[in-house]
Amino acid sequence: MFVNNWPIFLQGVKTTLLISLTGTVFGLAIGLLVGIVRTIPTPLNTGKRIALKVANWLLNAYIAIFRGTPMIVQAMVIYFGSDMLWNISMSPLTAALIIVSINTGAYMAEVVRGGILSIDKGQFEAAQAVGMNHWQTMAEIIMPQVFRNILPAVGNEFVINVKDTSVLNVISVNELYFATSSVAGTNFRYFETFLVTAIIYFVLTYTITKVLQVLERHLDGNVSYQLAAGNQQQVEIIEEGGTQ
Repeated sequence: MFVNNWPIFLQGVKTTLLISLTGTVFGLAIGLLVGIVRTIPTPLNTGKRIALKVANWLLNAYIAIFRGTPMIVQAMVIYFGSDMLWNISMSPLTAALIIVSINTGAYMAEVVRGGILSIDKGQFEAAQAVGMNHWQTMAEIIMPQVFRNILPAVGNEFVINVKDTSVLNVISVNELYFATSSVAGTNFRYFETFLVTAIIYFVLTYTITKVLQVLERHLDGNVSYQLAAGNQQQVEIIEEGGTQ
């Protein structure tokens, strides 16, 4: 059964990975931008303060709507609504990429905001003291630390997207679940067909999780380097104590 239909499964896997990876990357970019805007300090200028309030209101509405509704409903509304309201006809794959990116961006925005708020306020104050504005502070000091802190959440969102792409079959996206349904509808062997798909999903998510764990360890640095750095600090403290 699988041998005869493996090209269909393979195409479904490719589409699933394309949508989930692209959606996670663009969603992270959206989340970073939204998170940075939502942490801008209140300006003294009245016009800027009003503009920031309006921007925050719109961003909060975006986050609330896309976190508060299922992706399957969003897919139906965006895919069919864009054609009915604005006469924009999208392919199912294009619509899927947009839907997953926007949906992921709403979740990533809260993750990024939490990551920014977790950074010690002294770093913001120090950057402001040397004349850096909010965007410079974020780019040069805060975001490198935030990215490392939120990496597990980003990886988790990627894994979720791999599984959640299955709902996009409602707009005829040829992802893994859609491919499985096509095969099962042809051979009428639903148990065996979906069992194979379950195994494929597990292999995908397990592999992604392990790769991300390796990346996290790489970003943490070499353990021996950390120990050496700690020992060097202890030596310096002892030497300073001896010279007093």
